[in-house]
Amino acid sequence: MVEINETKTQADLLNDLEAHERRVWDALVSGDATADAALLAADFLGVYSDGFASRAEHAGQLVEGPSVLHYDVSDIRARALGPEHAVLSYQAEFQRVGRDDIEVMFVSSIWQRHAAGWINILSQDTPFISA
Repeated sequence: MVEINETKTQADLLNDLEAHERRVWDALVSGDATADAALLAADFLGVYSDGFASRAEHAGQLVEGPSVLHYDVSDIRARALGPEHAVLSYQAEFQRVGRDDIEVMFVSSIWQRHAAGWINILSQDTPFISA
């Protein structure tokens, strides 16, 4: 595994990425499309069970308000992918607005470091299917 830089530890990387990832979830809970879009690269790609999504489509789901009532993330792992890229993988449990069921997904988000901080360039959700 390649470290992001010599001054960053694995714990620092995990903490940085988790904080950014939670900001995406917080935007879904608050319905803040501007905050959501600010965390995603212009060419962001979302890979979901119902297809692909761009940054505009991801943020667009918030036009009428929040899309998620609440969420929790667990089993969080970070891995550097090179000097300026890293992936954060975790399990998410959340409830969508207007739904009674709790959904469980495994998420991997690739983040790229810029001068202003981290930006999400790709996220893939894999639904948990119980046996």
